[in-house]
Amino acid sequence: MKLLKLVPDDTNIKFLKWRIPFFVVSILLIAASWALVLTKGLNYGVDFAGGLEVRATFTQSEEAPVVELRDQVEALGYGSPVVQRFGEDNQVSIRVRLPDDVSANKEAAQAAANDIVSTLQSDYSDFRLDGNDNVSGKVSGEFRLTALYSLLAAMAAIALYIWIRFEWQFGVGALFALFHDVSLTLGMFALFQMEFSLQIIAAILAIIGYSLNDTIVVYDRIRETIRTSRIDDMPQIFNEAINATLSRTLATSGTTVLVLLALLLLGGDMIENFAIALLVGIVVGTFSSIYISGALLIPLKLSREDLIPTKKEVDEEEEELP
Repeated sequence: MKLLKLVPDDTNIKFLKWRIPFFVVSILLIAASWALVLTKGLNYGVDFAGGLEVRATFTQSEEAPVVELRDQVEALGYGSPVVQRFGEDNQVSIRVRLPDDVSANKEAAQAAANDIVSTLQSDYSDFRLDGNDNVSGKVSGEFRLTALYSLLAAMAAIALYIWIRFEWQFGVGALFALFHDVSLTLGMFALFQMEFSLQIIAAILAIIGYSLNDTIVVYDRIRETIRTSRIDDMPQIFNEAINATLSRTLATSGTTVLVLLALLLLGGDMIENFAIALLVGIVVGTFSSIYISGALLIPLKLSREDLIPTKKEVDEEEEELP
């Protein structure tokens, strides 16, 4: 019985032949993504924008009336709420963004929560309040800064690790690939105005880890191929290395996408945006691992001499041995 192979052993795709067009496309996509983030902005959830969250259970119903709840809360004049099931089908989370002046005033925010709860209790006899929380504008601003610092710290630590583990060209290439993946994910959320919450920060951190893993595999094979190859044609060496890891890259991405599709289709509203963010990140991360991270080493002037020590360095190392 023959094993299934996603990529034949003799695959020789000229990935770097199209590196300039793909670089241009990537730069344009990054610019467009940040233009969307700066102009349209991100649709911050309660965690980042401030507001209140009401959690409730409909004790005598199999499913919570999500659509009706959304219309009823919106009719109270608090804007368009986010009503999502969580836990059991009869449990819901109702999140409402409040104006800054209302969110900053605990009494006004509590009055809004009481108004929502009393209305729903009068309309639904089986409505049971499980809790409500208020996030002020000041606290939500601190959340945004903390989330930004966590992303920057993760990317800086990763670049430093690769710089030490490999050569500086690899560190720059990996950092640009991560910036590419994060930028396109943020641009997608700004374009479609999907809710941007702490869940999405967790998804972006997962994307950074996944993309880094793929990039390191490709970089490790590039270093090995440079050291063992007898040719000096760097684009050809990079093509050989990327083709050698292509089967592993596609297999990893494919299985991950299958899991995320299951989360998206079966996981419910609560994790829908989380699954979408990861799906987009996996797709663009696979693209950057194949077309961006390796190809970027050419303009960064990576050469065989950067990886193979000179005779003088070898002699000095041998002299230090006891």
